[in-house]
Amino acid sequence: MVVRQDLPLSYQGVQGAHAAIDFQHQHPELAKEWQTKSNYLIFLSVKDESSLEKLITKADQRSIIYTPFHEPDIGNELTAVAFEPSDVSKKLLSNLPLMRKEITI
Repeated sequence: MVVRQDLPLSYQGVQGAHAAIDFQHQHPELAKEWQTKSNYLIFLSVKDESSLEKLITKADQRSIIYTPFHEPDIGNELTAVAFEPSDVSKKLLSNLPLMRKEITI
């Protein structure tokens, strides 16, 4: 999942979860394969909505399957995107930071 860094921390995880659940419903075969083969989750982040839109454009160019999530509570803004588990997705997303990596607890 990729979420926006400009969202409040309390929103980020929730938005990623929404994208993941929607992906599972839209692509049950891919979700089942992922669950049985790896079951890994990773939350990454981008700066803002524009950055997420650019990432979607790159995914389209590479024929990567993804599910965007738009949050109705904030004007249907694009807040998160779940990407299919694949080597092509991994390559596209490999340079993104972990969600909230800059915060230490």
